[in-house]
Amino acid sequence: MEPAKLRIAVPNKGSLAAAAAQMLTEAGYRQRADPKDLVCHDQANSVDFFYLRPRDIATYVGSGDLDLGVTGRDLLVDSGSPATEVLDLGFAPATFRFAARPGVLVDERDVAGRRIATSYAGVVGAYLAERGLTAEVVRLDGAVENAVRLGVADVIADVVQTGTTLRQAGLVTVGEPILRSTAVLIGRGDPAAEPAAAQLLHRLQGVLVARRYVMVVYDVPVELLDRASALTPGIESPTVSQLHREGWVAVQSMVQRAAMHRVMDELYDLGARAILVTDIHACRL
Repeated sequence: MEPAKLRIAVPNKGSLAAAAAQMLTEAGYRQRADPKDLVCHDQANSVDFFYLRPRDIATYVGSGDLDLGVTGRDLLVDSGSPATEVLDLGFAPATFRFAARPGVLVDERDVAGRRIATSYAGVVGAYLAERGLTAEVVRLDGAVENAVRLGVADVIADVVQTGTTLRQAGLVTVGEPILRSTAVLIGRGDPAAEPAAAQLLHRLQGVLVARRYVMVVYDVPVELLDRASALTPGIESPTVSQLHREGWVAVQSMVQRAAMHRVMDELYDLGARAILVTDIHACRL
């Protein structure tokens, strides 16, 4: 009997869609060729991808109709779905904050007893419940920046990036963020219990590592190897190979992408030469 296919929900549009499809492609999965397609069958990996509204994905996964999904942490929390976060995928960051007119609130606890306008009533409700605060949550669709000016609310809760839109509306952010969101893989139960789901998880983890690290290769005199290895310890340890040139070795090691230029400078100053950096397309640790 042919094993059941893994059913995965993927955003069909918006800021999550392209990045989710790119990550799945990097992980070796087939994605739809036509943006109008609602389903993509990946026969080689026994996976069916369903392209849905990002806001609906947590509901489908939470009900068990689909096995896994890619959505935003904010949308998961907002949905109230029993689905849980499996893996932080690291893209599409968003920060949710309260905002009000200057001087209205001192900190986030001052929202108690106020009217809060938001497009994410579930996120705000969960935040208030966790802290034992009571407030009237006014749910609006779309932009909420004018809710205070129009008298609908005393406070808004929304995604804040630069804060320019808030300032134009005469508002300032207050207190600590309500929620820091990124794209996440969600599911129910233990994904590792299903071979196809465990494979997906391992592949996505490999993509995340490959994006964070580069491979550094360099030549260094043997007497400087220990000092060079301290600069490039790698995941386990660096790979060291003997060169034809006596007294020199070649070293290969994974280095965090954000630190690669500093590491290259320090290696060169130490005495290493022929320092090369290459991308890592996939890995398993």
